[in-house]
Amino acid sequence: MATQSPFSFLNGLVERAVQVVQPPSWLVHETQQRVVLFLNHVLMQEREAMERLVRQKGRVARVQWRNFNMALVVTPAGLLNVAAEGAQPDLQLEIMDSNPLALAQVALRGDKPSLRIEGDVQLAADINWLVDNVQWDVEEDMARIMGDVPAHTLANLGRTVASAVRQFVDGRMASADGKPASDADRLQQ
Repeated sequence: MATQSPFSFLNGLVERAVQVVQPPSWLVHETQQRVVLFLNHVLMQEREAMERLVRQKGRVARVQWRNFNMALVVTPAGLLNVAAEGAQPDLQLEIMDSNPLALAQVALRGDKPSLRIEGDVQLAADINWLVDNVQWDVEEDMARIMGDVPAHTLANLGRTVASAVRQFVDGRMASADGKPASDADRLQQ
């Protein structure tokens, strides 16, 4: 008898939850506002990113995953804002993988998800440049709050934990896919 991976059970549970649970519109709006604040915080740390976006002012990019979507408009300052309801997107990015756990695995590996892209080529190129070149400096933000040494220590701990989680997920997903586990994976089990 074939045994089922706990990840496949968890995946099925997440799939059903995403289909059934529809968050209230106020929660969606507040979440989108917080995402915009975070993205702008990261963009403001990279002058070249803002300069690239200034050239795209007024353009709207819409990101879609399953039944969730978010439309962002580029401001004259080179930052982002939630686009007005019904705004026509100049660029549409649709995340093709509907499996949330597979998306998490892609993110943990540091890879980009597969996308379907329609619309303005230059806006797509600038967004791709942002994704490739702009990173959140978590350690720098923590240092502003708690000082350099504790921030550096906490950041190192975070990198160690993230690496361990990546190895664990990769090993488990490989086992669930039927691929033989490596010697390192077997030692960890």
